[in-house]
Formats: sequence, structure tokens, C-alpha cells
Amino acid sequence: KQWYQRRVAITAGPLDELKAAGVNKKQARSIGIAVDHRRKNRSQEGLQANVLRLKEYRSRLILFPRKKSAPKKGDSAPAEMEVATQLRGPVMPIKQVHSDTTARVITEEEKKQSAFQTMRMYRANQKLVGVRE
Repeated sequence: KQWYQRRVAITAGPLDELKAAGVNKKQARSIGIAVDHRRKNRSQEGLQANVLRLKEYRSRLILFPRKKSAPKKGDSAPAEMEVATQLRGPVMPIKQVHSDTTARVITEEEKKQSAFQTMRMYRANQKLVGVRE
């Protein structure tokens, strides 16, 4: 479980990320951004990182018009379309950030304390908070 909590998600996730990046849900799905409405942002830093990644993806993207004779508002300029090349492999690979944890010596105070007993007392206090008052 801890492993998945630390991983950077590839999907755009909540609609507030898309809104901050200036992309609506329908357009995001049409340009290759996976939308997961169930995901929640737990921190402001994660939200900002995802918004920056979406904006960078959007700036690199070259959208060809459906009709060459009638390009629409979001489509790329003809000069960009001429120099466009097809990418192979991952478009924008995500670099997973791993925190370095170093081993340390357990102190005498930590040896005396029981983690199980501490958690058991905490659970009991939470359960009986109304009864004891």
C-alpha cells in the first residue's frame, strides 16, 4: 500500500487539475489524457505538479484539424504541422522520486517502548472517549 501512495499518477485525475490547466474533460480524453474522477489530491504540491505536467503536455502537443480547409480555434498553426514528427514510446515519461531512508541505531528508549501496546492504548482511548467522560 505504501508503494502506491508514493507513486506519481499518470492520469489527470480530478477535474480541478484539468480546470487549472485550461482543458475540459471531453477535450482531455480526445487528446490522450486519461481522466480519473475518483482520484483526490491530498496536497497542494501534487496538484501544482500535475497542472504543470498537463500544461507542458498541452504545449508540446500538435493538433491537426479535422478539416484542413477549416481549422478550429485549438488547432495548431500550419508551420507547426509541417515540422511535426511521430513520436515512438512514452511521450512524457514520469520520473519517480524515491526518498532516501538510511538505517539508524535503535535507542534504549525505543527498545523499552512497545509499538503494539501504544497502538492498542490509542485504539482503546478512541473507542471509549465518550464513555470515560
